[in-house]
Amino acid sequence: MTVDQLITFAAVAEHRNISRAAQALHLSQPAVSGQLRQLQEAFGEPLYQRDGRGVRLTAVGEQLALYAVRLRDTYAQVRAYRDAVRGLESGTLKIGASTTPASYLLPYLIATFHRRYPDVILQTAGGNSAEITGALAALDIALVEGPVSASLPSDTAVHAWRDDEIVAVMPHQHPLAQRQAKEHEGEGEGPPGLTLAQLGAYPLVLREAGSGVRQSVEQAFADSGLSMRVALEIAGVEGMKEAVRAGMGIGFVSAMSMRHENPALRSFSLSPTPLIRRFSILVPHASTPSRAAERFLALCLDDASSG
Repeated sequence: MTVDQLITFAAVAEHRNISRAAQALHLSQPAVSGQLRQLQEAFGEPLYQRDGRGVRLTAVGEQLALYAVRLRDTYAQVRAYRDAVRGLESGTLKIGASTTPASYLLPYLIATFHRRYPDVILQTAGGNSAEITGALAALDIALVEGPVSASLPSDTAVHAWRDDEIVAVMPHQHPLAQRQAKEHEGEGEGPPGLTLAQLGAYPLVLREAGSGVRQSVEQAFADSGLSMRVALEIAGVEGMKEAVRAGMGIGFVSAMSMRHENPALRSFSLSPTPLIRRFSILVPHASTPSRAAERFLALCLDDASSG
């Protein structure tokens, strides 16, 4: 029995699914299954049973999970304390970021941090907001979009970071874009935004479940009492844009993702109130963060206040 095996078991106990636990730990599924097998052999008792697509812990497994989660959290705190004592001369900073901040904010933050602390090894993990939140135990700091889950691990600090506008995107030849262009032809300013009722009358392309953009859009339609005609669900910002270019429907993305977009796509704010969502910074093990995590947090907050 090893510490790694117990940390792996803690992840499986939390996710009740070996595949999702492997993703959270950034391990392959066979590696996780192998550690579980060795741990069961050490106890001589079944620790879990297959239950559909997930797993169900046995009575022995449920009791072990309590110890394993406590051990994992203590181990993370000891590692953070070690890093704090050693300072920033060396060490590793594990940063998780959901799709939009990972693509349009994190590269600039990492470049600045690396110039200041060149000997700190930076590791990044990507995914949608739900995936990053689920992987917090293996991270030092995380940047996420949209509503923050109410079921975060204990000792996780949440820092409000910056606001981001979600816009509707469609090809220039889309009937709604053409109508807007005709109605506002010759006006000095750009055309006004589009209402949810206007957008909901056409097929829509949504991001995958767990996406911060999708959560915000679904909530906006629900609050307005409007239904959505979902033509396609697709993962990732670029996948969304390609589906829109292909004529599958109207999509929704962060305005940040349109900064360098070619003229093939047109973006519209929502009217009468733009759809704004909040980016947040999550710091697991907040009672004993590493010095590197503290410095990266300060960099993010300073960047937001100066921007």
